[in-house]
Amino acid sequence: MTLSYSHAHQQGSGTTEVVAVLVAITDHTARVLTVDQGKLLPNGPLMPLHRSLQAGVRQWVEEQTQQPLGYLEQLYTFVDTNRRNIDGHALVYVSYLGLVQETQMQVLQSKALWRDWYDYFPWENHLDGMPAIIMDFIVPALLDWANSVPDSIAQQRRRRQRIHLCWGVDTEVLDSVQDKNTYHQSSTTNGYDWVSEHVLLRYEMLYEAGLIPESSNYQPQKLPKHWAQIIGTPMYYDHRRVIATAISRLRAKIEYRPLIFGLMPDVFTLSQLQQSVEALSGVRLHKQNFRRLLDSQNLVTETGQSSSAQRGRPAKLYRFCHDIELQSLLMDSKLPKRK
Repeated sequence: MTLSYSHAHQQGSGTTEVVAVLVAITDHTARVLTVDQGKLLPNGPLMPLHRSLQAGVRQWVEEQTQQPLGYLEQLYTFVDTNRRNIDGHALVYVSYLGLVQETQMQVLQSKALWRDWYDYFPWENHLDGMPAIIMDFIVPALLDWANSVPDSIAQQRRRRQRIHLCWGVDTEVLDSVQDKNTYHQSSTTNGYDWVSEHVLLRYEMLYEAGLIPESSNYQPQKLPKHWAQIIGTPMYYDHRRVIATAISRLRAKIEYRPLIFGLMPDVFTLSQLQQSVEALSGVRLHKQNFRRLLDSQNLVTETGQSSSAQRGRPAKLYRFCHDIELQSLLMDSKLPKRK
């Protein structure tokens, strides 16, 4: 059966499905584990033999990907009214977030595929500043959507305010984008207040505006010919939305829980640690502030060894303080925000 991105599905008799977002950092790149050529996350129906939801998701992930799971937490549950089982009942989605250390990465013998999560959300990668696609294409398309509300100035204003809040673009810049005669690319350097945790809000706005293939309102004929390259790789059902939820959760939690260490090898340099946090957050961090905070909270300890660098001076190797992992269950342990 040929799947569409929004509605079509293989009908079964079950009413509950478990879906997993498995995250790893490889070569300072945040990646997610997918199946079906990157169009789906590992998933499967909850079966009577599963003693719990978590047991079900572990079984489906390991069967479909041969990837063992470590840290796992539930993301959220929702009813997908667009998907029905053979008896006409709506499907309940239960999603999970799992973290895998880089040392556990292996050549997968299944059809599973690791993908850079910015393949699905190119507008979320601000490591080199705001991506040009935001101001050149996405924001103008969203402004057209905001202005499309007939006979409702208040609703148009509300949509513009949402664009401002979700995309971090000052209202004056939005006005300049709207007036194409006065807008210049240099405007993107002013009034830029990006909140990295708003991944899900931005995705749902694009969905509501009909700007992504998963949306039932998607009308590609009204968009630029190369829009498919701008808007990222689509997925079946709501699986891209599930990834957006996982990224939002991770970006928020690394500011108060040291979850990053669940993605690191046993030993690492401070530069590798910072680059890994940046890969998750999508923004650059201030080096001195980052290291000062690590020192003040005793998150890492020196191993007494150094890396074998090919150029320059070898860097000291560190490991995670394991007692911090136990303490973090009882107290907050913050990692730094961007510069």
